Amino acid sequence: MEKPVENYWMLRLAELKTSLEANNFEVHIAADTDQARKIVKEILVGTEAKSLAWGGSLTFVQTGLYEELKGSGDYEVLDSYQKTGTPEEMFELRRRSLLADLFLTGTNAVTETGKLVNLDMTGNRVAGITFGPRNVVILAGRNKVVPDVEDAMIRVKNYAAPANAMRLDKRTPCVKTSVCEECRSPDRICNTWTITEKSYPKDRIKIVLINRDLGL
Repeated sequence: MEKPVENYWMLRLAELKTSLEANNFEVHIAADTDQARKIVKEILVGTEAKSLAWGGSLTFVQTGLYEELKGSGDYEVLDSYQKTGTPEEMFELRRRSLLADLFLTGTNAVTETGKLVNLDMTGNRVAGITFGPRNVVILAGRNKVVPDVEDAMIRVKNYAAPANAMRLDKRTPCVKTSVCEECRSPDRICNTWTITEKSYPKDRIKIVLINRDLGL
């Protein structure tokens, strides 16, 4: 068999799609980042979104969607990734993003039982997933799949969070030890957990499962 790893994961992602759809998520499977971009653009057309925003997500950037949508000129873009502006201006931009027509982001983990598990620093990403934007698109690489919520939390605390703290040059103990130390550092990025068991309303949250290892 050619590409056994890709075939293995297509079967796993198809099972996961069934579990997520049972929890009222709209789910798409992409073979790669090119197909993921195409799917997201089709979703955009279907929702007739006029304004876009995003929460922190390496997966979103790695698909190429950030650069493409930022410069398209077709939407009002609330770009919280931009490096200009004062901290106060960036805070206000994140607040405004919660009223966008469509919010794009990633997830720290997705369980085989069809739940999304996330841990946030400022809370704007998990807030956008939970309420505000009319539609949400979650991009998730196959490496985010875990058996259950307990495994999701272990993945986040002992891999995703320390790796993100390193990426962001935070001054937290996990940067030196590689595991969560339950710190009290001012730079702590582990502040707000969310477990999204179902999409409400139905299909508000649209998940694109990508048959590639993406993000952290």
